[in-house]
Amino acid sequence: MSYKATQQSHFIAQLARMKLIERWPLMRSQQRENIAEHSLMVAMIAHLLVVIENHYFDGQLDPGQAVMQALYHDSSEVLTGDLPTPVKYANHELRDAYHALEAQAEQRLLSLLPAELQPDYQSLLVHHNTSHYATIVKDADVLSAYIKCKEEMSSGNLEFASAERKLQQTLQERSRPALDYFIHVFVDSTSLTLDDLSQWD
Repeated sequence: MSYKATQQSHFIAQLARMKLIERWPLMRSQQRENIAEHSLMVAMIAHLLVVIENHYFDGQLDPGQAVMQALYHDSSEVLTGDLPTPVKYANHELRDAYHALEAQAEQRLLSLLPAELQPDYQSLLVHHNTSHYATIVKDADVLSAYIKCKEEMSSGNLEFASAERKLQQTLQERSRPALDYFIHVFVDSTSLTLDDLSQWD
């Protein structure tokens, strides 16, 4: 197979900077989290949500597709940074302006790829869609943030108390069978200590 020589691309170099973008920038955290770590967690949760839906709720979804969309769901933040949620949604003007900036960043990131490869990444980098996979990734995104809050709270960090309550309410509003199953079966243990997790019986 042959290919045309093309100029060098900064695409992977930009994605490699995901580990430099910290989440929760206005919060006092016991354990810092960057968007590379967050994206991995979202991908694992999204995969499990699809497996749950397929096994228990007659789903016919591809877990791999959910994983891929989750891995790239925050990738545009290598260009925009992670704007704190209270700022992002402070009012309609800021929300709309950020969404416009986010869309431009997604297109910019896509444009870094050779033109022949861009169609393969279109659905991964441009996230303004209403597919079922997009819903699952959003569920996983909220779950990841909720788990982070529970971890911080379990270490005595009350800085995350308000965020935990708001995310719990969001999860209740997003309620659907696979999501509710995940919360019931998997979430509580994320607050356990290592000794508790190491019990075999």
